[in-house]
Amino acid sequence: MVRKKDPYPTEGDLVISTISKVSGHGAFARLDEYEGKDGFIHISEVASIWVKNIRDYVREGQKTVAKVLSVDRARGHIDLSVRRVGDTQRTNKTQEWKREQKAEKLLERAAAEIGKTVDDAYKDVGFILEERYGEVYTGLEEIIIEGKSALEGVPEEWIEPVVKVAGENIVLPTVEIEGFVELQIKSGDGVLKIKEALKEAQSVTTDQDVKLEISYLSPPRYRVHVTAPDYKSAEDVIRQSAEKAVEYIIAHGGEGRFIRDAK
Repeated sequence: MVRKKDPYPTEGDLVISTISKVSGHGAFARLDEYEGKDGFIHISEVASIWVKNIRDYVREGQKTVAKVLSVDRARGHIDLSVRRVGDTQRTNKTQEWKREQKAEKLLERAAAEIGKTVDDAYKDVGFILEERYGEVYTGLEEIIIEGKSALEGVPEEWIEPVVKVAGENIVLPTVEIEGFVELQIKSGDGVLKIKEALKEAQSVTTDQDVKLEISYLSPPRYRVHVTAPDYKSAEDVIRQSAEKAVEYIIAHGGEGRFIRDAK
């Protein structure tokens, strides 16, 4: 099962839970991310409307996203709420849960490479990544970006198998945007000047995870296409690239402009 470094959630956390028992005044739920921990959902926290029959809203075996209202570690008591979880929160937490499950499978594969258990993988690798990056899967993604430096503090015997498993199984999410530059110059060597302007645009320094492509569309317009891990990086690169081309052509007596979207 998915594991967390802290054996208890904290107040305000969203947790994945499975309803284990339903009674007239509430429901008990197993916390799927916290081994051996259960919480209680009072009937007043099941739905935002008056609940006549609790079984109309929850049932044994149902998996749900709940919000932690309070935690009493001494008594081992955890109060939960389902009605206080918004739709967006529910969707995001469910996606996070799926990522946690993927991360566990990858840790298990890395552990098998060196004859270790998944418990060993969490202790030596997973909890370090969770503490540093917020969740294990994000840490595995950072390995693709940063390389072995993302595993600082991890025992040496784990480095190669974890890097290998991450590289073979994780594809970083990307965004793609495009814009256009219009370049015109009235001179005998205008074609050469435009080629040089496009070289300037292509020369923008990008990270290895950002891809910049410039292609001919139709005179005097050229397409600038950027693939990046996030919109901010993509926008920064596309504007820097376009500015270089426009600045070059204007400096050599021509005209140019950047168009973010084609009309």
